[in-house]
Amino acid sequence: MLWLLGYLALGAFAGFFAGMLGIGGGLVMVPILTLFFSEQGFALDQVLRLALGTSAAAIIFTSVSSLRTHHHHGAVMWDVVKAITPGILIGTGLGSLIASHVPARPLAAFFAVFVCLVALQMGMNLKPKPSRQLPGPAGVAGVGVGIGAVSALVAIGGGSLTVPFLTWCNVRVQQAIGTSAAVGFPIALGSTLGYVFNGWTAAGLPAGSIGYVYLPALAGVVVASVLAAPYGARTAHRLPVATLKRIFAGVLVILAGKMLWSLYTS
Repeated sequence: MLWLLGYLALGAFAGFFAGMLGIGGGLVMVPILTLFFSEQGFALDQVLRLALGTSAAAIIFTSVSSLRTHHHHGAVMWDVVKAITPGILIGTGLGSLIASHVPARPLAAFFAVFVCLVALQMGMNLKPKPSRQLPGPAGVAGVGVGIGAVSALVAIGGGSLTVPFLTWCNVRVQQAIGTSAAVGFPIALGSTLGYVFNGWTAAGLPAGSIGYVYLPALAGVVVASVLAAPYGARTAHRLPVATLKRIFAGVLVILAGKMLWSLYTS
């Protein structure tokens, strides 16, 4: 019961900031789930993969809600989604396969570096200047492979990669965000299937796991995040979001650092 309350609190925290700042919850969920799983006594070499798989599965549910909202507002470029999805699925398969074979510490270091780059972009509000047009379907699919692979490795919905790419290709910000939300679903689905498949026969997983997805944590996180996200979205219209982004960026760096510390000192 105590850990269930912890999962619910994590889901509320991640969902609130996801709704307020328009970011995926994976960057928050992975380091905290890693700490939770370590404290629960799960096998040390499996806690990060369990956190990645569980976070990816949670994003399936949150991405559906976001996708529906943006589609309702006509902000999804479905031709781009159709072109990029095959590459996304290939990339997520590769990313989850790599994550299942890379030792925990190098994998954690890669995650921490990625989090720091996202935090820097968020804190300084860095945006690429529109300088070109979207490539053809083959080019978009190729980009999808890269986005899918990195997204699976760090268990995110891909927004921090897809939005800058589309913006760089002269796509309006509103359409870039809406299309990224739609792309987040195949990213999360492909990543989850990869973590389930690659962890199906893994040793040392706790009861209640399907591959690298820990179902009790998934249930608590999903319920709370779905309920909290609308409150975060409303808060975004009342508080200085630029300041909140900088604070949140600092929190991300601290969480990633704490995760690294726990894995490298255990």
